[in-house]
Parts: sequence; structure tokens; C-alpha cells
Amino acid sequence: MIDLAALVSLRAVDIHGSVVAAADALGFTPSAISQQVKRLERQTSVPLLERVGRGVMLTREGRRLVEAGARLLADLESLESELHHQAEAVAGRLRITAFSTAMRGLVAPRVRDLQRTHPALELTLTEREPWDTIELVATGQADVGVAHSWGDVPLAIPDHLSTTSLADDVADVVVHASHPLATYASVSPRDLVDEGWIATPEGTICREWLSRMYQGTGRQPLIAHVSMEFQSHLALVRAGLGIALVPRLGREELTEDLVALKARDPVPTRDIVAVHRRSMAVSPAVQAVVAALSSR
Repeated sequence: MIDLAALVSLRAVDIHGSVVAAADALGFTPSAISQQVKRLERQTSVPLLERVGRGVMLTREGRRLVEAGARLLADLESLESELHHQAEAVAGRLRITAFSTAMRGLVAPRVRDLQRTHPALELTLTEREPWDTIELVATGQADVGVAHSWGDVPLAIPDHLSTTSLADDVADVVVHASHPLATYASVSPRDLVDEGWIATPEGTICREWLSRMYQGTGRQPLIAHVSMEFQSHLALVRAGLGIALVPRLGREELTEDLVALKARDPVPTRDIVAVHRRSMAVSPAVQAVVAALSSR
């Protein structure tokens, strides 16, 4: 009989690329993960890992076991969700992953109320970028994810994940109160072609959207400074170091030395969604979390 806990460990090695990383993700020691994999090898009588340089990779047999095992683990997850559904039990442990502004403006206040209503529900929160969140939920490393997509910038969702729209969020162009644009009712990218931006790093969805805003102007946004957090963007604008495109969700109240201008042509709007595996669709805990996040 194949040991399911050991199968989970082997899958974690595959996902994370090493025994050490798998151990860190699962909360075990590396030796415990190695022992579980060896137990699987004894049970199946085939080698499942092979050394490559200083690391390891799955053998052909190991790959086959992980692929088939993923379906088995999904079936078990679905069964567990159905049992909780029949018992109407909003209980257990769920791992929630969200991007930073959603964590501040959406997840934190809703989770607080949710745990008061369902004290048997244990929630663990992690802050990650949307693309990372989708991968974590897809690979079973998180249970519910909160992600966003800007305008026509696609967010690829695997078929085995289900999505629920939570809210629409709009971003404003924030400038210093002394800036010449501060008196404008709204601005378009053509008004901003010579401005220096405080932007998120390359490869982030927000940075990609900022670049797409400039389509049709014949220019690219001038990036003056790079910062991951929008709160830092506001501090840099306050210091007169540039302008920033800052979403309203989770945004701190602007001080009198900052002005938020509506953006147009296009209006920078992002769709905020919750994602979870379809195998957990009937889980009362998942349903309670998604309902809390989508409540107005």
C-alpha cells in the first residue's frame, strides 16, 4: 500500500526542486522527507529519485507516480470537502494567499470577522504576487488565493481552478500637491509622457499595465524609481521624486501634500478574484472564506 504522506513529500520534491525546499514547504526536516521517499521506494520497489549534480530529480517511475498521485490526492481532497459539506462544518485549516493591497484592504478585515463567526476555522495568511498565488493554489501549496488582472493583461488560470469575482478596483495617478498637473480633473497617458514614474519592478502585473497604458502614444513610461510597495510609492511622491499609479484598494488616506487624479483613456481598472481548486468547491470552509471576501 502506497503511503499517502510519503506521496505528498515526493510531490513536494517535484514542485520545489529539492529535498531541502520540500522540507521547508511542508514543515519537516530534510531527513524526514528523505525517509518518506525511501519508504515509497521500498513500497513500490522502484527508484523514485536520482542525483543530478548536487541536487535530485524524479526518475521516470517517480514522475509517473507523482502524476497519478496528483489525481488521487485531488480525489481525497474532494472527498474530505464533501464530508465537511454533509456535516456543515466550517472548520479546519485553510491557507490563504493574497497580493499586498488586497491583504490590507480586503483580506485582513474580512478574516477577522470570519474567525469570530467560525472559531473552529484556522486561517494562515501569506502575501504573494498574483502569478505566484495562482501557482501556489494550483499546486496545492495554498487553498484560497486572491489575485488580480489589469484590463486586458491576461491572468492564466489552470482548468482545475475555480474563480469568483470579488471586486473591481481603480487606480489613480498620484502627484505632489505642488505638481503642475495637481489642478487637473483627470489625466491621460498623453498628459504624462514626460513624467518620471515610481513603478513596481519589471515582471509585475502592475508594471506591465503601466506600459500598456502608453500604447498609442509612441512612448514608454519613464521609470524614475522602482519600489514594490505602493505605500513606498506614496512616500516617494511626497518627496517630490515622481508620480505614481496607485490602486484605491488598501491605499492609506492621502495627506494634504498628495493629490489623486482620475486616469482616463484608458481607465486603469483591475478585476480582483478569488481562486481555489475545484476539488474543494463544496468545502464549507472555502465557501465561507469566498463569501466573506466577496461581500460588499
